[in-house]
Amino acid sequence: MRPAKANSRTGKAPRVERGLGPLRRVLCVVLFAAACQRPTDAAAAEKPAPPLERSVHAHTVTTLRGESKRLAEYRGKVLLVVNTASECGFTPQYAPLEALYQRFKERGLVVMAFPSNDFGAQEPGDAKAIEEFCSSRYKVSFPLFAKIHARGPDVSPLYRTLTEASPESARGEIRWNFTKFLVNRRGEPVARFEPVVDPLNEALISQIERLLNEPAPAQ
Repeated sequence: MRPAKANSRTGKAPRVERGLGPLRRVLCVVLFAAACQRPTDAAAAEKPAPPLERSVHAHTVTTLRGESKRLAEYRGKVLLVVNTASECGFTPQYAPLEALYQRFKERGLVVMAFPSNDFGAQEPGDAKAIEEFCSSRYKVSFPLFAKIHARGPDVSPLYRTLTEASPESARGEIRWNFTKFLVNRRGEPVARFEPVVDPLNEALISQIERLLNEPAPAQ
């Protein structure tokens, strides 16, 4: 069954953790808006690209602790893939992401964080610093992966699949931290939620529940 296209780029106002300075929140939103106007890098567009993998399960990635991980191991799970950063105005979304994971993990949801320094240089730390920050500040228990490039000429193969093999409404270069992609049990990216959409937004939760209710693929 072909995944339904989701009009998921908008939603209710995001939840913001108390204590985040209003100037920093405003700055993050302004930078995100400016990034949305950034033209695609022409040189990157001309660079020959390898064949496009249409399934997330085709990729192997590296965990934050340096271990190789085949995403095919998540076959049958629903994935929420997020490019994260520790110094962004959207960083408090780690808290609702963890809440979302705790709420749905027994039903088969896996939240995956891929730190990236591509947007405003807001993830400058090394793997140890990122792990300590996520653990101490937000008690993150979902999988954390090594820093990657989420856009540009060195974009990771995983993010090329997410941005080019999604439904047409969800395609296109990522513009900022905490862009969220939903992947169905077959490894197909089916929906995208922009950074301003809170992880506990009703539209996002509705899509997660719809995907969790789909039958798992035959092994």
